[in-house]
Amino acid sequence: MPVLSTLTVNGDRLNRTLFQLAEIGKLPDGGVSRVAFTTDDLLARQQVKAWMVQAGMTVRIDAAGNIIGSYAGKNDGAAALATGSHIDTVPVAGRYDGCLGVLAGIEVVQVLHESNLRLDHPIEVIVFTDEERSVLGCKAMAGEVREPSEYYARLDGTPIQACLEKIGGDWSAIATAKRDRSDVAAFVELHVEQGGLLEHQGIPIGVVDGIVGQYRFAVNVMGRMNHAGTTPMHMRKDALVAAAQMVLAVNKIGVEIPGEQVATVGYLHVSPNATNTVPGAVDFRIDLRDLSQSHLELLVSRMKDEFAAIAAATNTHFTLRETLHILPTLSAPHIKDVIKHVSEQLDLPYSYLPSRAGHDAQEIGRFTDMGMIFVPSQGGISHSVDEYTTPEECTQGANVLLNTFLQLDKIYAIE
Repeated sequence: MPVLSTLTVNGDRLNRTLFQLAEIGKLPDGGVSRVAFTTDDLLARQQVKAWMVQAGMTVRIDAAGNIIGSYAGKNDGAAALATGSHIDTVPVAGRYDGCLGVLAGIEVVQVLHESNLRLDHPIEVIVFTDEERSVLGCKAMAGEVREPSEYYARLDGTPIQACLEKIGGDWSAIATAKRDRSDVAAFVELHVEQGGLLEHQGIPIGVVDGIVGQYRFAVNVMGRMNHAGTTPMHMRKDALVAAAQMVLAVNKIGVEIPGEQVATVGYLHVSPNATNTVPGAVDFRIDLRDLSQSHLELLVSRMKDEFAAIAAATNTHFTLRETLHILPTLSAPHIKDVIKHVSEQLDLPYSYLPSRAGHDAQEIGRFTDMGMIFVPSQGGISHSVDEYTTPEECTQGANVLLNTFLQLDKIYAIE
């Protein structure tokens, strides 16, 4: 690995823009609310576009409403090295989720622009549309868009077509947002971890192995509703007893099967939910995540077997309906190696870890080489006013991103 450049990001400027962007949609308690397609989201988009132009980029909006800032390279026709994330938020958020990846990308280009440097490849900084609710922007770029009815837009029911028009997109031309490896040679996303592993280990940089796949299931357990006082225990068909055992079985699968999977039941509804009535039906929801699709399939098979045995033992029956299936996306090995070596040369300890949350990079990695850089989240907190990553950690992550791009520019030129 070549010696690193002497270039470095302006950490003060990067952290200042993080705070400035957080003023748009700022809540009284210091949190941020910029749900996609709202007035504050549009204002934030305008601000980011202005910063892109200031950094020497040309800016366009694709049919999916993605903002694409491009800093030209020396080789005409070369595929771009891309970075970015999102600036829309959950209804109550912090200032780092998504925004760090966008603003660090702009800072990287700003440094090159101020130094009158251009890479062989163009650099793109992308703001993806509506990451928090529909991941529409990155899905459109990957050619994975679905019917418009599946993309709920505003909470007031505004159609996605009207929402896209508001930000310069065009649903009727959504297919034109699709890109491929000839357009984007590699995509590297800097993001706050949104978990507590890096902080717990005292490590400033995470080299992401990949983004986990996910299954979600809706389970309906059916027994027989009956009087709690007059129904003997041996004559009951208690749906809640069966469901409780199934919930424990899900947890057991997550804990006892070798691997790094997570398994969660986070929703449960009991009917009729009355103290003096044996429950007749229970609905609950399951979330399974792992970096290996084959391992996920093993977990699902084991879970189904456990549920069948529980239903037989409790004289109940159940249905299990898949409501979501997202395939895992692995990071490109050579991009992981570059991030590792850059971290070493910057004297920044690093750790390999999976991303258990979804990101725009997951979809982009379906058509080109992908990598991710994590920086710590204090307390493992995200999607909250308490979300916090120190200015130093933000700057360290941005410097890793800068030098990763410089190294990838050489690697892809060789290829």
